[in-house]
Amino acid sequence: MSIRPVRALAVLTLASAAVAGGTLPAVLASPSTTGGVHADASPVLPGAGAADGQLTPMAPGALAGPDVLGGMESDLTPAAARRTVADLRTAMRGEAFAHASYQLFSLQAARENLPRTAELFADTSREELGDHFAKQAALVALVGGGEANLRRVLNDQDRMIEDYLVFADEARRDGDNPAAELFAEIARNKEAHRKAVVAALKAVAEGKDVDVPALPAVRHEAVVAGLPQVTSPHTLLRLHAALHDEAHSHAALLLFAEHAKNHGHPKLAAMLNGLAEVEFNDHFARLARMAGLVGTTEDNLRAAVGGERYESKVVYPAFAERARAAGESRAAEVFAEAAADETKHAAAFEKALSNRG
Repeated sequence: MSIRPVRALAVLTLASAAVAGGTLPAVLASPSTTGGVHADASPVLPGAGAADGQLTPMAPGALAGPDVLGGMESDLTPAAARRTVADLRTAMRGEAFAHASYQLFSLQAARENLPRTAELFADTSREELGDHFAKQAALVALVGGGEANLRRVLNDQDRMIEDYLVFADEARRDGDNPAAELFAEIARNKEAHRKAVVAALKAVAEGKDVDVPALPAVRHEAVVAGLPQVTSPHTLLRLHAALHDEAHSHAALLLFAEHAKNHGHPKLAAMLNGLAEVEFNDHFARLARMAGLVGTTEDNLRAAVGGERYESKVVYPAFAERARAAGESRAAEVFAEAAADETKHAAAFEKALSNRG
């Protein structure tokens, strides 16, 4: 089996697993680009100015509505089916991954002097995060109070550290030593960041926001079109699992940072935004380069069309049907809205692809 089909298989496996059961298979479940955060800690995405390396900041509060930022209880009824919650969490991973991937695709289009396509990817990336991910996050009550959010960050970091050390051993066994070192290095980085989160949790618990630590500046890794840098299909699947983890962590951290900012904790918001920047500009970027995630803009458009079509025709309709059967009308509505949006995205990407012919 060639490495290219395996790359496609990783994406299709995620979608198929979502339809079959709302959870990811074990191999995927644990799974300079510029971007991330401006000096004012506002989340940014590549925008119309991406052709000259500039970034367009998202408007304050654009990440989510009050349901997410208010730390409210889940909108699901007390009798919510566990299947619906699992489907929402699976959908969030997919939306976060699309958000991060489309940022890289936008920058690649800008490198190829295709500003309209760069803007299309950037605009779609914003919608995947600011609308789809945010609404799904509200339904599972992802965002809580400051201490609760930090504990969630710690739990996520601990899980990823454990997974990445396993991934490193497996990659080394399969002869993919550069990937093994990358997994191990990211695990070490997360250990250091974990200490900062523990210190922040202590400061918040004691009401001493001034003691929330600052993070060192993150390096921005360039990700250009290229082939996977691994030989084992298993290693490639692990890379895709890690990419989904980093993308989800990045998206969640942005919501946590927005919550901290809106509740009068600027230092905590800055630290969380800094962590989000690391997850995308360093970890996701280097994993993407190793996995060969970014192709030419034509490749990227074809991948986007296929992914959006599959979500709109298979994944989200199945999720919506299950939610309706469970009596979860709001979740069903969110899934149906996402399906309609993904249909529009697929058409827009297909039009951009046709215009290149």
